[in-house]
Amino acid sequence: MADAMDLDDNPRGAKRKADALDDGTENRGQPRRIKALDPNVVNKIAAGEIIVAPVHALKELMENAVDAGSTALEIVVKEGGLKLLQITDNGCGIDKDDLAILCERFTTSKLQKFEDLQSIATYGFRGEALASISHIAHLNVTTRTQSSTVAWRAYYDGGKLAPPKPGQSPDPKPVAGRQGTQITVEDLFYNVPTRRRAFRSASDEYNKIIDMVGRYAVHCSKVAFSCKKQGESSTSIAVQATATRSERIRQIYGGSVASELLEFSTSDSRWGFMADGLVTNANYSAKKTTLLLFINHRCVESSNIRKSIESTYSGFLPKGGHPFVYLSLQIDPERVDVNVHPTKREVNFLNEDEIIQAICEHIRSKLAAVDTSRAFLTQTLLQGGPGAALSTPRQGSTSTPSKADSTSTRRAATRPYENNLVRTDTNLRKITSMLPPAATQARNSSSAHRAIGNQDNQTSSVDTPVYETVDREATACRLASISELRAEVRADVHHELTEIFANHTFVGVVDEQRRLAAIQGGVKMYLVDYGRVCFEYFYQVGLTDFGNFGVIRFSPPLDLHELLELAAENEQESARQEGNEDEDMDFDVAEAVELVAEQLIERREMLLEYFSLEISPAGELLSIPLLIKGYTPPIVKLPQFLLRLGPHVDWTQEKRCFETFLKELASFYVPEQLPANRDETDEALGGVSDNDTDLGDDIQARRNHIRWAVEHVFFPAFKSRLVATKSLMRDGILEAANLKGLYRVFERC
Repeated sequence: MADAMDLDDNPRGAKRKADALDDGTENRGQPRRIKALDPNVVNKIAAGEIIVAPVHALKELMENAVDAGSTALEIVVKEGGLKLLQITDNGCGIDKDDLAILCERFTTSKLQKFEDLQSIATYGFRGEALASISHIAHLNVTTRTQSSTVAWRAYYDGGKLAPPKPGQSPDPKPVAGRQGTQITVEDLFYNVPTRRRAFRSASDEYNKIIDMVGRYAVHCSKVAFSCKKQGESSTSIAVQATATRSERIRQIYGGSVASELLEFSTSDSRWGFMADGLVTNANYSAKKTTLLLFINHRCVESSNIRKSIESTYSGFLPKGGHPFVYLSLQIDPERVDVNVHPTKREVNFLNEDEIIQAICEHIRSKLAAVDTSRAFLTQTLLQGGPGAALSTPRQGSTSTPSKADSTSTRRAATRPYENNLVRTDTNLRKITSMLPPAATQARNSSSAHRAIGNQDNQTSSVDTPVYETVDREATACRLASISELRAEVRADVHHELTEIFANHTFVGVVDEQRRLAAIQGGVKMYLVDYGRVCFEYFYQVGLTDFGNFGVIRFSPPLDLHELLELAAENEQESARQEGNEDEDMDFDVAEAVELVAEQLIERREMLLEYFSLEISPAGELLSIPLLIKGYTPPIVKLPQFLLRLGPHVDWTQEKRCFETFLKELASFYVPEQLPANRDETDEALGGVSDNDTDLGDDIQARRNHIRWAVEHVFFPAFKSRLVATKSLMRDGILEAANLKGLYRVFERC
């Protein structure tokens, strides 16, 4: 080695100064001086610890409002609380003379000396909430006391009074207003850009706000709560002051929770606590535990209490089941330390293990007392089934029947005409089991065995996709264009055909190439073009689930340009083979691909929000919408689907855009027409053909998947959700047989 290696003379573990890293010098013997931080920096650091997210700011403001004796709280939110957070109450208000120091740190009306913490009975005590908010947001307060003739409005910046506009006086201004206080927080974290960028989704922050408002709405009896987004007429939460606690739970968490609640109350003077609340019984089970925990009326979290309650319920609920628990725990204030967390999310109290054990034992005894009765979902017995024997007369009845009994006996003894009987037992035999076997005797046994096995056991041969459930709230679609499209479908409804699909019995697939299936409705047999019905069904699914589609993700992502190029070349090749000399088919493939790709990439945000069609800025296809579970759409049609989104979707008008896009999506989801089955082709040709080698295992697997989906996915979905239209009646269904008509034919014979 020509040069000696340079070694660092610093001892291991010694820190290097920033200026030394820049110029290569160490400046030993010159330690940095300790300086007091600027008050503005101190306040911003403190604000970042207390106000972590918009929900924490709202929590502090709600607690202040309840401390002020409010009986009604109105909350308005915009962009998850980052743009606007407004809370209005009807409490006692704030005196005008106190507005000057309202937003200074450690100014409070709830605490005088440190010893008062031992008996604190209010939510707030530090006087830091409004001060912290004023350092990271634009804050204004409008308040009026009972003795004041007008309301006063003040603006704050950095904990001090600020003028509403440059050049104006910062003193509070008299305005019209009702008794109480209205606090408006705008542009939260406007001067903390790193914190502001950390919030990715406004809807997630709004959901956290709704959760927090719901918790206090359940706990604070005789206080009305309402919360909504700015500009919307409907409220996300609306609870009246007169509502009971169980009614509040019903309005916020649903009837399935409220109908299974058990009330409990327990106390123990040894540990100085009283506990009461509402818990669900053994008939209710959810995927995760919902725990509303209030200690001395303060909403807190406790992992120890949560784990103990879940352990208590583990003996009563099935594996993976979790309860709903509302627990209000009141402990002697001298035993509780509330000043252990910046956001007051946690508290410490004495004899924690003993108190938790006492509460869990009481809940266990309540559950054990009602566990003798369980609710199960059962199916009612069909008329004429095995349960009909239960309607036989009792042994102890008198021998003289009443008039009503004799009438019912005569009616039961009347035998209906056979041409009015409806036979719908599909478990005995299906139409596919009566299909003729292949012509060649040597292949008969294996082919027939395979065909019957495929029909009867397709559930086991079809690969079931794996689905993941995400915690995403369904968004209500209030677009006028979607409402109009839904109304057009309802106006075109054919009630009789809708009733047939709602009560039909699936018979079997008749012709796969022409996509025909047979169903029975009443005493009639129908041939159904399930390709046409699928198109209508998927279009309606697109309208009803608009903005709430599932997602099919591609891993790795697909190249959008390659897919479009493949579709464009295939389109031109098909036109040449058909001898189509249309000028529209004579286009430049590269230009068409670039034009369609540019359209889709430019509108990728709308496609993701409304249709779950995700395209990256680099032109990678990440996901497509999932319309129905249990069925995989034909990926072979994906390039053509993407290409048609360019010229066949009207991007200029909202209603036409949604209508044409959903119809293209429905066409993509319609099962494709597959080549004829090899056994049927061999029989038609009178011998063995080349189809055995031409048709691969992939096509056969796809055929099995479509057969299974038609019977077990599509037609059950048609029965539950399809609105049959008049156009579907004209070109989608045909009456093939009528039992009464057949009986008349046989009678003449």
